[in-house]
Amino acid sequence: MFHALGSALAGAATPALAIVLFTAAVRLLMHPLSRAAVRGEKARAALAPDLRALQQKFGKDQRKIQEKTLELYRQNGTSLFAGCLPALVQVPFFMVMYRLVTTPNPLLDGTLFGTPLGTHWFGVFDHGAVFLALFAALTAVAFATSRWQAWVATRSDAPQPPFAKVLRLLPFGTVAIAAVLPLAAGVYLLTTTTWTLIERAFLYRAVRLPPRAGTSARTRTR
Repeated sequence: MFHALGSALAGAATPALAIVLFTAAVRLLMHPLSRAAVRGEKARAALAPDLRALQQKFGKDQRKIQEKTLELYRQNGTSLFAGCLPALVQVPFFMVMYRLVTTPNPLLDGTLFGTPLGTHWFGVFDHGAVFLALFAALTAVAFATSRWQAWVATRSDAPQPPFAKVLRLLPFGTVAIAAVLPLAAGVYLLTTTTWTLIERAFLYRAVRLPPRAGTSARTRTR
C-alpha cells in the first residue's frame, strides 16, 4: 500500500511538492471536522462561567453538578466531548503519512534542494543546510502556535490547567521529531503544522456560536 502510494506521489510532481500537496488536500477534506472541533471548544469556553456558577451553587454535591452540567450542555447543543471525535478521525491519516514518510518507497528517492527525502539529519551533515532551514521553519511555526495558544487563553473564561504553560511547549516537539526522522517527515510536519496554525486562526474568528438557549446558570443562581 505505502509503496504504491509513494510511487503515485513520486510520479505526480516533484516528490517534496507532492508531500505538501497531498497533505494540504487531505487537510482540506478534513476542514469540516476541524470547524466542528473549534465550535466545540468555543462552546465549552462560553459555558465556563455557568459551570463555575453551578459549582458554587451546589457545592460538594457532585451528582447534582454533573446532572446540571449535562443539562446545560444539552440546552446549548454541545457536550463534554464536543470536538474530540474530529481529532480521532484524523488519526488514521496521520498514521498513513507517518508510514509513508518512514517506510522505504519511491517517494523517498526524491530530493529537496539536492538532499534525498529519505535522508536523516544525524550522520549526514553534508546536507546540514537543508535540515537547518527546516528546523528554523518548524521553530518559527511552533513559536507562532505557542503564542496563539497563549492569546486564545487570555480571551477565554475557561479555567486553565496548572500545566498550561508546559502544553504550550509541545509544538516545539516537531523540531525534535524532524531531527530523528527522514527529511520527508520534516516536510510533512512543516506542512501540517503550518496548515493547523492558519486554519485555527481563521476558524477562531469565523466560527460563530448560536444564541444561548434558555436562562444561564449564573442568572438562575442570583
